[in-house]
Amino acid sequence: MTERAALERHLNQLLEPARFKDYGPNGLQVEGRAEVARLVCGVTASLALIDAAIDAGADAILVHHGLFWRGQDGRVTGWMKQRLERLIRHDVNLFAYHLPLDAHPELGNNAQLGKRLGWAADARFGDSELGFIGSMAPTTLDAMATQLRTLTGREPVLAPGDGRPLRRVAWCTGGAQGYFEAAIAAGVDVYVTGEISEPQAHYARETGVAFIAAGHHATERYGVQGVGERVAADLGLDYRFIDVPNPA
Repeated sequence: MTERAALERHLNQLLEPARFKDYGPNGLQVEGRAEVARLVCGVTASLALIDAAIDAGADAILVHHGLFWRGQDGRVTGWMKQRLERLIRHDVNLFAYHLPLDAHPELGNNAQLGKRLGWAADARFGDSELGFIGSMAPTTLDAMATQLRTLTGREPVLAPGDGRPLRRVAWCTGGAQGYFEAAIAAGVDVYVTGEISEPQAHYARETGVAFIAAGHHATERYGVQGVGERVAADLGLDYRFIDVPNPA
């Protein structure tokens, strides 16, 4: 067991949220009980995750996608009211870290995805150096798609390049399709992210660099697990990861 304030300090020291200009607040988003013994982690602070965490006896929930984002109108109605009501009624803390959890060089979403796929980063790119770049044994687009399908349990969307052997890979989890042009400029053969928008298929066709969209949720399941396991071990907390499936 540890104090809520000690857990927050530990997370902030590990993830350094002050380094990032983010889309919402990082850290403690909803204050619950002062002492924490059980930490539940998940990708998004959805009602399904909150209810599952409460059923699991959580004192605190750690997520990548929190409740509050820039541009919200601030009214506590509908889905927001339901989520907040559950957290407050059960006195459960909610911690959320967005870009800091993408970027951590060892435990973040990109580092953990690369670790599972055997990609070792030797360069970074993009805003706040969120994207990773590394080398791999020469492979094909179909082989990479099979590897990602096996890991994530979902069918990736492919925008083939020119069929070159794939030796240099760039990746950035989640909704980072906008980084494709920066990845192309960095000289890679293939770019992997979570989502694809209309322009990326054209860029792949015209530049020869392949593009793989392996799922926003599917590629961002691993950072919160890495951080949760580390923090639980450091502070002596009971830890559990709960995955709420998402087709996105």
